[in-house]
Amino acid sequence: MRRGPIVALLGIGALAAAIATAVALLFPWLPHPASDERDRIDFVTWFTVAICIAIFAVVAAVMIYAVIRFRAAPDDDSDGSPVHGNTQLEIIWTLVPTVLVTAIAIVSAVVLARNDALAKDTLTIDVTAQQFAWSFTYPEAKNLTTGTLRVPLGRSVDLHFTSKDVIHSFWVQEFGQKQDTVPGIQTHLHITPNKVGTYPVICTELCGLGHAVMRTEVVVMPAAAFDKWLKGQTSQTSSSSTGTSGLAVFTNNQCSGCHTLRAANAQGKIGPDLDKLPQYAQQAGQSDLAGFIRQSIVQPNDYVQPGFPKNVMPPFDLPKPQLDALVQYLIQSSKKG
Repeated sequence: MRRGPIVALLGIGALAAAIATAVALLFPWLPHPASDERDRIDFVTWFTVAICIAIFAVVAAVMIYAVIRFRAAPDDDSDGSPVHGNTQLEIIWTLVPTVLVTAIAIVSAVVLARNDALAKDTLTIDVTAQQFAWSFTYPEAKNLTTGTLRVPLGRSVDLHFTSKDVIHSFWVQEFGQKQDTVPGIQTHLHITPNKVGTYPVICTELCGLGHAVMRTEVVVMPAAAFDKWLKGQTSQTSSSSTGTSGLAVFTNNQCSGCHTLRAANAQGKIGPDLDKLPQYAQQAGQSDLAGFIRQSIVQPNDYVQPGFPKNVMPPFDLPKPQLDALVQYLIQSSKKG
């Protein structure tokens, strides 16, 4: 091939590559990463994009050059010369895609293996999904259960998932991974947070009428702050002071998101006003206030206060010390209210 066509092809290819690269880099296609696993996944993504840009540049250069250089004259109705194939060219365009796809497969396999590799000091957290709430239990902290996921910065975390009813799907876009929770099967997800912040946890599997509200947050904390928080929560939920421990359980399980309770500065309107628990128990024909509150937490659909829909509040399977503390706290707070 003469030098002129080669220079033209290279120029067109460089321009096409520059335009494609600008489109890829100048627009925020992906959310900001917040875990080592997400960084590796992004590497695979950009590795694949780079290959695609190179292929696009070659194809665009050949097509544009052919359209300009070999276009027929307006009055030319003749047929083009017959082409019977080129074995060398066919071998090249078979080998090149094979090599590229193999490279992508190898890089992806390495990333998957590294993302699943647990460190020696891995923190295990049990995640329970149910219509329509997430709960997180810390075995290292006497099975402390919270409604907000808190994890330490830079530490390997292994999430063990269990579903109480239907299939749910745990997704934090900043972590770059998603994991289904399947009834009867325990699944898991490994993450290593690398950026402090608060990120939304979303259920991405249609799981019923309340699917859209099945959301919570994951808070990535500095390691020292996380250890302090975990020790503080453990001591509070084990404390003999029911007022303090009950408030911790109330806050950790995001009760304030749905209920009003003046003692906790909670102003939720989705569920009944907890300052009126004695009146609710009387309306339900229950003389045992503690038993009424306990049943409303563990089996909330057994009695639903008139004016509020059923099947909105999920059953909360809290460890007995936390449940006892929460019940006593609600009794004391509602009487003050």
